[in-house]
Amino acid sequence: MRCPGCGSLENKVVDSRTARDGDAIRRRRECLACGVRFTTYEYVERTQVLVIKKDGRREPFQREKLHSGVSKACEKRPIPREDLDALLDRVETAVQAMGQSEIESRSIGELVMEELAHLDQIAYVRFASVYREFRDASHFLEEIRRVLEKGDS
Repeated sequence: MRCPGCGSLENKVVDSRTARDGDAIRRRRECLACGVRFTTYEYVERTQVLVIKKDGRREPFQREKLHSGVSKACEKRPIPREDLDALLDRVETAVQAMGQSEIESRSIGELVMEELAHLDQIAYVRFASVYREFRDASHFLEEIRRVLEKGDS
């Protein structure tokens, strides 16, 4: 593993522990050349899932892209980063657990909305507004009514 400080390949593992509910190993390393400490993660390499977009294009599933969309919905909300990471972990695990080589983007969007509904109502409505392509304020009101009705039951 190359040191992010000096680029040296000589380092030692200082600490190892499980991460992501046992799906990864987190390692703290120390560069033997410059002394910089850094963290690496080791994951099981999973089969590549292709996402079928609305226009029929296919592209590899990218956690970073999912993170970007969910982060925008959660912007300026009191949501701890750990909760956001856990949400992404659950969605990614659910996608992998489907055991399919291809999955429609619509299915991933539904998984995200289900998770966001439990995490933060405002983030949920924000995500839904983009995902479902709300055209005007009436769509917002309709979705807010649904959220409020679910909360009352």
